[in-house]
Amino acid sequence: MKQTPVHADAHAHCQSLQDALGHLRATGLDRLARWGHRLAAVLPAGGRLLAAGNGGSAAQAQHLTAELVGRYREERAAYSAIALHAETSSVTAIGNDYGFEHVFARQVAAHGRAGDVLLLLSTSGRSTNLLSAAMTARAAGVEVWALTGPDPNPLAEAADQALCISADTAATVQETHLVAVHLLCESFDAALAEAGRTTVSRPAGGKKHRPPVPALGRRLR
Repeated sequence: MKQTPVHADAHAHCQSLQDALGHLRATGLDRLARWGHRLAAVLPAGGRLLAAGNGGSAAQAQHLTAELVGRYREERAAYSAIALHAETSSVTAIGNDYGFEHVFARQVAAHGRAGDVLLLLSTSGRSTNLLSAAMTARAAGVEVWALTGPDPNPLAEAADQALCISADTAATVQETHLVAVHLLCESFDAALAEAGRTTVSRPAGGKKHRPPVPALGRRLR
């Protein structure tokens, strides 16, 4: 089949992703493992993960919180994780009353407690609303992690810890962030298992475990 500019672009995109994943594998796995173990200490003790991003990074952050509140692979307890951008009434009210740069910081001030973790995702590392959230979190004793594009960038510098993805385009950074999110979930689940905290197992036959539905009392007629 004759190669076209579209094919060339697709091959370049795939090569960029392969290069970014190679860099993640070489430099980021230890950090993701440490983050997973840290969450496995914080969340079962009653702590919380807050997460936020803009645009595609918002989707990645919400993907992570869904894996923690629900599950990643194996059945386990539910853990507290909130995607701040998904609080649409809060986001729009804060944006309208205080300005878009405060939409995450004010929620961090409301929900964050010392010892919690805030994970901020950004392809550029320069979003003002994420930088404000990082500063608010650190002032409150909330540990700040940043998952960003290439360093140096202001968000990586504002965070307690950062994992910066080396890639030329925002699309490739976001694709690599998704892999990083899944690796973080794997590390979290592994750390829970090591600590003996994996208490819910999938029944024989591979069917998904569902908690019992509580009785609702006598039905009204």
